[in-house]
Amino acid sequence: MTERLERAGTDGAEGDAGRPFELRGKVAAVTGGGSGIGRAVALLLARQGARVFVLDVDADGARAVVDQIAASGGSAASLGCDVSSADEVGEAFAALDRAAGRLDIAINNAGVAHIGNLLSTSEAELDRIYGVNVKGVFHCLRHAVPLMKRSGGGAIVNMSSIAALIGLEDRFAYSMSKGAVSAITLSVARDYLAHGIRCNAVCPARVHTPFVDGFLARNFPGREHEVFDRLSRAQPIGRMGTPEEVASLVLYLCSDEAAFVTGAVYPIDGGSIALR
Repeated sequence: MTERLERAGTDGAEGDAGRPFELRGKVAAVTGGGSGIGRAVALLLARQGARVFVLDVDADGARAVVDQIAASGGSAASLGCDVSSADEVGEAFAALDRAAGRLDIAINNAGVAHIGNLLSTSEAELDRIYGVNVKGVFHCLRHAVPLMKRSGGGAIVNMSSIAALIGLEDRFAYSMSKGAVSAITLSVARDYLAHGIRCNAVCPARVHTPFVDGFLARNFPGREHEVFDRLSRAQPIGRMGTPEEVASLVLYLCSDEAAFVTGAVYPIDGGSIALR
């Protein structure tokens, strides 16, 4: 863990009690919260009143999100953490426990992508994807669930993908990992239902994040706009999703408004599954 703890803000955002999707008094952990979807989730949960712990292997990115939350009057802390490392995850959640003494919301968002089919994917690449996308979720849940049991319950949202639901070309290792995340979601939802812990998964289609921009710049120099437009049009709705749209679904699943929702795997895909 590269950064033990960075705090900012107060103990809760101001707001009217009882407003829809209110999270005041809740403590949330967001892995991969330093950029992209994780950043949007962390910002939205904080805006709704949660005290947010931003975990990311990019400690500077995590601190930048914390600073943004603090500037808006929210409460947050950053923890540098590589989720593929059991030791770093243990240290991060121990620091969270010392600082907050409870955990109500866990967002397992950290993940890495990969392009390749069965024959072009090396064992090392498969192990890397598995280590971050599957074992990373496992490591975090191993610490989050006991804290939630002690706190009297909680809400878990795991970031899966439509790659877990449909066949995508050249996404062998990535699809494998996200299928595992969806299965983990169902297992945890079943096993900890009696403890007041809800567990759901979100399955986005293509979302416009800094990763997409970096991928295009590396692989299609000089053709970024052309390929971006083609990838956007490949989704029936005609565009990519935004991190904020995914964050809104995550917020719902974390809120008391979703108290009857567990063991669900939600596509948010611009029609990519039903209308393809």
